[in-house]
Amino acid sequence: MKIKTFYILVMLCVGGQLFAQQKMSAAEAETFRNAVNAAAKTTRTLQTDFTQLKHMDFLAKDIESSGKMFFKGGQLKWQYSKPYQYSIIFKKDKILINDAGKKSNIDNNKMFDKLSRLIMGSVSGNMFDEKEFTISYLKDKTQNLTVLIPKDASLRKYIGKMELYFDKTSNTVTEVRMIEPSGDYTKIIFKNKALNSSIDDSVFNQ
Repeated sequence: MKIKTFYILVMLCVGGQLFAQQKMSAAEAETFRNAVNAAAKTTRTLQTDFTQLKHMDFLAKDIESSGKMFFKGGQLKWQYSKPYQYSIIFKKDKILINDAGKKSNIDNNKMFDKLSRLIMGSVSGNMFDEKEFTISYLKDKTQNLTVLIPKDASLRKYIGKMELYFDKTSNTVTEVRMIEPSGDYTKIIFKNKALNSSIDDSVFNQ
């Protein structure tokens, strides 16, 4: 169970080729960071549909899965509905798993904690920690992009770099890509996003 969950975590966090982007100036990057942080501070809840594509070079077709994501008060739930029933909840110091009715809990160890904080940050967009990442800021006409390279050597064994795509209007994340050192990657696209709508606490029960 722990092995499966660990790879689900990596897949959640873990893009392909960058679109044609221009590097932001220092002033543009600061304005962008401030706007994202301001949006994150006003986001009390978030729920969204997602589609996840896992690309592996030896497969002719990407592996596709989909479901819903819920975020409220530091709690996060990924609920897969296709092609399998699986949910993973980040709640305080626990990771709660429901694998098609088989339930288990995992205490956060150091690597799980790093991955869970990475996932939480990718959802809120608030990941501008230069102590943890080497960060590049890019833009095009429709979206902004941050490229984050982990400084932690143990984390880089699983995640070579991470790409967060932001809508320029709402300054919220629309797509997350995480590229493994091998070149394989996972892309998560958020759709039908609802900000600050009511989410019952029971959603975060196992």
